[in-house]
Amino acid sequence: MSALLLQLAEARRLGRPFGIASVCSAHPTVLRAAIRRAKQRGRHVLIEATCNQVNHLGGYTGMTPADFRAFVEAICAEEGLAFDQVILGGDHLGPNPWRGEEPMTAMAKAEAMVEAYVAAGFGKLHLDTSMACAGESQSLAESVIAERAARLCGVAEAMAARLNLPKPLYVLGTEVPVPGGADHVLDTVEPTRPDAAEATIAYHAEIFDKAGLAEAFSRVIAFVVQPGVEFGSDNVIAYDRQKARSLAAVLENHPNLVFEAHSTDYQSREALRALVEDGFQILKVGPWLTFAYREALYGLDMIAAELVAEYGGRRLRDRMEALLTADPKDWRGHYHGDDTALALQRHYSYSDRIRYYWNRPEAHAAVDDLRHALSGLTIPETLFHQYLPSLASILASQAMEEILIAAFDQVLDLYDQAAGDPT
Repeated sequence: MSALLLQLAEARRLGRPFGIASVCSAHPTVLRAAIRRAKQRGRHVLIEATCNQVNHLGGYTGMTPADFRAFVEAICAEEGLAFDQVILGGDHLGPNPWRGEEPMTAMAKAEAMVEAYVAAGFGKLHLDTSMACAGESQSLAESVIAERAARLCGVAEAMAARLNLPKPLYVLGTEVPVPGGADHVLDTVEPTRPDAAEATIAYHAEIFDKAGLAEAFSRVIAFVVQPGVEFGSDNVIAYDRQKARSLAAVLENHPNLVFEAHSTDYQSREALRALVEDGFQILKVGPWLTFAYREALYGLDMIAAELVAEYGGRRLRDRMEALLTADPKDWRGHYHGDDTALALQRHYSYSDRIRYYWNRPEAHAAVDDLRHALSGLTIPETLFHQYLPSLASILASQAMEEILIAAFDQVLDLYDQAAGDPT
């Protein structure tokens, strides 16, 4: 299931680099779009759940790793994709969900989470112990981060052995962007310094060896570094390969590694392809997909207002606004400015923190009402041009689910074009 990931470094060494998009989402329609695309193209699909979304205690989706696997398997069965074409990954696995607790407690919960991911058959584990816990300095020593990563790796290895499962592949690294994007306007983002990347790799190799995990370290396929890409609430920092050239050269000293690039959302196809060519061959994408979902839903919301008199104004947007303001914990602290600025960010931010609300019953009901309002109607092509112009020329169906999948597919297509052909 994870064999394709082992080919990434070899392809780079041979001068024929290819990449793979890591679809970081638990949204059912996002996953359906990714799985359907994999089926149509005869390709593997890498799907990753994050520690906040999915963990042994349920996460904000209410799913354990075993639940998430069953969820993905069910969609694969419906779409006709063999499950062995799916690579399951765990993203940011570490104490992040419990960083408000003291280190011993947070790490114990992280260990239990990693065990649950391994037991559920996740083959790619990103071990992220870079965040401080209660009472700790916000900037942890590299040695502490590496020791905690080794501790989680040891737990993963033991669980795989206990259950006679294939040993996982690992991604390590301390230069980890903020999950979901930065919470402020960005002017520039500097790539990781080459010497810092070398030190991180060396630290982890040494500490894993001392912990008796040298064989596990040989299954580390990538390190997370900052290639100089990021998005804030209102802007995107595009990849500049000249600035990242010396960082990319680090891989010449590590022939069995590639780099994993987080926060690649909203990059152009050309920038994504340059990342792959430069060795940043695992491309994480998440908020861009749910941004496209919101964009398509809000376009359909306006179409319904035009076509259905009793639908009223922007009913979906207004109901989401009520939900967002009634329970602001998932966006407050990430968005800034006056009331007008906050209202715009709640709905239209690149950080897309509205994605935390789509699985709530109130949001489900609002989306179902929109679906009901549009059911059986023929949407004039001119309205697509007005409210969803990028989809106007490619839609073969006017069913709402197909429109949403088409919106996701436009994003996924950019990643497929940039990734190239593994064969």
